[in-house]
Amino acid sequence: MIECFECPIMCGADRELGAGACGAGKLPFVARAARHYYEEPPISGTRGSGAIFFAGCNMRCVFCQNSDISRTGCPDGAIPADESALADMMLGLEELGAHNVNLVTPTPHTRTLEKAIPLARKRGLTAPIVWNSNGYERTETLARFEGLVDIWLPDLKYVSPTLAERYSGRADYFDFASKAILEMHRQSGVLELDGEGIAKKGLIIRHLVLPCAVDETRRVLDFIKENLPTETYISLMSQYTPIPGMKKPLDRRLTKGEYRRAADYAASLGFANVFTQKLSSAESAYTPEFNGLIERF
Repeated sequence: MIECFECPIMCGADRELGAGACGAGKLPFVARAARHYYEEPPISGTRGSGAIFFAGCNMRCVFCQNSDISRTGCPDGAIPADESALADMMLGLEELGAHNVNLVTPTPHTRTLEKAIPLARKRGLTAPIVWNSNGYERTETLARFEGLVDIWLPDLKYVSPTLAERYSGRADYFDFASKAILEMHRQSGVLELDGEGIAKKGLIIRHLVLPCAVDETRRVLDFIKENLPTETYISLMSQYTPIPGMKKPLDRRLTKGEYRRAADYAASLGFANVFTQKLSSAESAYTPEFNGLIERF
């Protein structure tokens, strides 16, 4: 019996026998492994990011666009993958020309990934590894990935425990995410780009601006300003897309005025590297189909 205490939930599940609170069991299930072109410019570049979308999640965001795969560890169409299969996927994505290997929602699968990444390197992988997570992490777990992960791409969703509980069921989100982001920065520092503007190493913090929550965005930006260099890369996202059945205020898209106020505040703090989006990015069409596709070379 190996109890699971990898993430802040600390559910203690025996993953050999069943699923943890994240929905994941013994092996990761991969819902899609293919080049993805809708990440930040230094991640997607011109040839795409080699995104491996994992099933399962340790949060329960009511607005999740990937709920088809985040609510369960083994959704329809997804395929199980051990460390050898994951290493092969990583190598295949690099052969296709992807700029990096982008692990999307990796936290439930840390035990497999800490074996898969070194195995892929041993087999010849040279592309950077991207850890694309919701930020709800334990620093003790992240410390095991020092030297394995090159680029950290976490969310910083909330500061307020009230909003974190209301929208994601995790009142302690900021307590863990804030420490996790500082650990990521300690490991990899400010984002480094190659001569073509493609990320090699470092940190990009994502924040999704929500309707009626610009004050929360300001709190997130204040934390970054107070704790990290002004050169830190921030992705200020306007792509919130309401799903059917959402209640106010999440039943509508972000307004131009709300997003402008958020972006203006980021500028007022003196951040040097802020990615912004057009409001037209708030479309479900940007969410890929999770059908177990493994893109082949």
